[in-house]
Order: sequence, then C-alpha cells, then structure tokens
Amino acid sequence: MSSPVARSEVFADRSLFGHPKGLGLLFITEMWERFSYYGMRALLVLYLVNAQHWTTARAATLYGNYTMLAFLTPLVGGYLADRVIGTRRSLVIGGIIIAAGHFTLALQGDAAFYTGLGLIILGTGFFKSNVSTQVGQIYADGDARRDAGFTIFYVGINTGAFLGPIVCGYLAASPNFGWHYGFAAAGVGMVLGLITYLWGREKYLPGIGLPNFGMTESKTDGIKSSGIAGSNPMHGVGGAVVGGVIGFVGGGWLGLAMCAVIGGALGIAILGSHGEERRRVYAIFIVAFFVVFFWAAYEQAGSSMNLFADRNTDLTLGGRLSTPIPAAWFQSVNSAFILIFAPIFALMWTMLAKRKLEPSTAMKMVIGLMLLGTGFVFMVIGAKGADQGIRVSWIWLTTAYLFHTLGELCLSPIGLSYVTKVAPVRFASLMMGVWFLANAAANKLAGTIAAMVEKIPTLTQFYTIFVISSFSAAFLMLFCVPLLKRLTSSVKA
Repeated sequence: MSSPVARSEVFADRSLFGHPKGLGLLFITEMWERFSYYGMRALLVLYLVNAQHWTTARAATLYGNYTMLAFLTPLVGGYLADRVIGTRRSLVIGGIIIAAGHFTLALQGDAAFYTGLGLIILGTGFFKSNVSTQVGQIYADGDARRDAGFTIFYVGINTGAFLGPIVCGYLAASPNFGWHYGFAAAGVGMVLGLITYLWGREKYLPGIGLPNFGMTESKTDGIKSSGIAGSNPMHGVGGAVVGGVIGFVGGGWLGLAMCAVIGGALGIAILGSHGEERRRVYAIFIVAFFVVFFWAAYEQAGSSMNLFADRNTDLTLGGRLSTPIPAAWFQSVNSAFILIFAPIFALMWTMLAKRKLEPSTAMKMVIGLMLLGTGFVFMVIGAKGADQGIRVSWIWLTTAYLFHTLGELCLSPIGLSYVTKVAPVRFASLMMGVWFLANAAANKLAGTIAAMVEKIPTLTQFYTIFVISSFSAAFLMLFCVPLLKRLTSSVKA
C-alpha cells in the first residue's frame, strides 16, 4: 500500500495541462488497448460474412455474444482487483492475455479463431474496468478536475479506436496482406500499451493500483474499509444462484452467466452495504439500466451499421475515388468526431461547473439518449434509398455517427466519472464492473437485434426501432432525475 506522501503527490500533481502526469500514462496505455480492441472489432463481422461466408444472423449473434462477454468479465476482474490483486497487477495480467488472444486470431483454423476470442474476453476482464478505476484514483475526493480528466482519458480511448480500424482495416482489405494480418496488428497494439504502462507506472502512478489504494474511513459509519470487508461473500453466492436460475430459464447458458453475475453483484453490493452507501449503489444500478438502451442502439456500429457501410454505402465517396475505401474505415468516424469534440465538451463542463450551471450526470445522460435517437433519424433517411437498391451517400452514415458521438460524450466519460464518485470506496472496481455489465447486456441485445436485420421487411423499419427506443428511454430517465439526485445527495454527482 502506498504511503500518504505518495498519495498526496499524485493528487496534487498539475503538471500535465492542469492534470497529473499519471493521467497521460493511462491515456497512452488505454489508447493502445483500444487500438487492439476496435481494430479487431471492425473486422469481425465483415470477416465472418465475407471471408467465412456466415449468414448475417449467425455473424451478428456471435458478435453480440463476444462483445457481451468482453463487457461482462470486467465485473469479475473488478471484484478480484478490489479484493485480492489490486488494479496494477490486474492490468498487466489482462494485457498479456489480450495480446495472446489477438496473435492467436492471426493463425488459421476454427480452433485458433475461437481460442483467440476466448483469450481476448478473459484478458479484457482483468484490464478494462481497472484502468478506468485508476483514473479515478489519481484524483482526491471532491477534485473538480475529475470529469474533465475522464473526458481527456476518453480522448485516449478514441485515439486508439480511430487508429485501430484504419490500420487493421487496411491490412485486412489489402491483397498483399489479408484478414489475419489485421488481427495480428491488433496484438501489436496491445503489446505497445503493456510496455508503456510497465515503463511508467512507478514514476507517474506511485502506489496507485496496489490493493486497497485510497481506502479511507467510511463517510457514513466510520468503519475501516478494506477490499470488500464488511460484506458477506455468501450474499454474492446467494444472488448468483438465484440470478443464474432465472437466466438459464430465460436464455440458456449465456443467460445463466449474465444473470448469475448480475445477481452476485446485487448481493455483494446491496446486501453488503447499508444506509447512505446502499442508496448510492441503488443509483448506480438505476443509471446502468438506462445505459443498456443507449449501448444496445449505439453498438449497431459494429454489426448492422458495419454491414450497411459494406453493402449499402457508396465507398467511392460519390465517385471521388477510383478505388473504394475499406468499409471498416467507417468504424473510425465516431472516434474521429470524439477527438474533435471531446476537448470542447471537457471545456464546456468545466466552464458550466464554475458558473454552477453544470447539469447533473443523469440529465447529461438524458441529453445523450436524445442525441443518439437523432442520429438514427439520419439512418432511417439513408435506409430509404438503400431499400430501393441504391448505394447511398456516405453522408447519411457519417451524420448518424456524428450525433451518436455527441450523445456518447454526454453519457460515457461522464458515466465513468459518475461511478468513481458515487460508488462506496470499498466497492470501487466492483461498481465499475457493474457499469460495464450494463454494456454487456446491451451488446448482447444489440447482437440479437442485428441478427434480425434481414427478417425485418425494410432497413427503414429496422433503424426506426432505435429512434423509438432511444427517445423513449430519454423521456423515462428524465422523470428519474429527481430520484437519482436524492439517492446521491451526499456526493456531487
């Protein structure tokens, strides 16, 4: 465990444009990890449909299952980091396993393909929630820089997410290389991120990520918190059993896994807390519920919208190019917009906070859902031409991604910050895992809906689903804003 002096130095550091240098290290580490994840993600459905000749429904279902599990395992990884190994060891373990998974995908054969996906899922569990938790740990309680810091960190995520599809998509589409070179390039990205973190963690993140870093007296009961001390592990076991039975009845083995983890998280966090802490845990679960609606629509990007680019969009960009661009490159559009607008949003939140006009996190999420729905309005317009057999302009897909990006900036980095502020300190990584659990459920739902794209009569009708779901969730969440404020009245959220 780090010394109080080391903590003080980390919290007070303002040498990186007003933020700690450790933020820069985590920025670069996460950038390369996201390069690997989004580089492979951009290829997955296209590879299965175009190279392996899978049906759209089968490819979309596997995509949904893979992305669901990639967001589900961080809940378990967060629990282990909280209780046993700390976030810094978890990051290293996860990075090694992720890299091994991408390099395995570069090999030929079904066994290598499924093994590679499994390794990436496992490694992501150790890596993903814990790097975000470390960002929260470099800011002291009440530090006004936290939201801006998470937005800057989000730029790192999206720098990697921008570069990954460009590099991996180019290699996959090139006749001189091919699909497996694209998968291998993703592995190289993860190795670079791991090397960067190991090089700088002692210098720029002293003590951060060690077990129990930042554990303090509870604000509500004065009881020392250590790991998840004070909670009964049987709460998690009981919740997992009940949730697993429900999930198996409703959705087979994957339903069992999903609901068992949900039940375990509910059991540990809710039954293991009380009073003001428990109210804050309730708030996180309520917010996570609405996040499912956002990501289930947003994650069409890797499946149905990816295929829309490949099959229904003019990849010569209106005849300006003699050679069509790779369809996977459209997976970088969202990240390019984030790189443009994230600094503007970070500045905007800071300025509004100084004037005491900043919306609550819940209200920002309402705005994000509305912007997402607006983006799908443009998909509906573009789909009308596609339904007539026309390869439509790239403008429709690009404009949809623009509004999705603006919505994401109101929801995702703010949500990460929200969890680190609201979660009881002894459940910090576990609650970050709950945030990613919402993403897991949403990705599974996104894949299930995308698998129906050829069963629904028209693309226009298909994308209308997300217009309706996004605006409906926004209006429902709007009514929950006062409740969320009451549940988190003890913290500024």
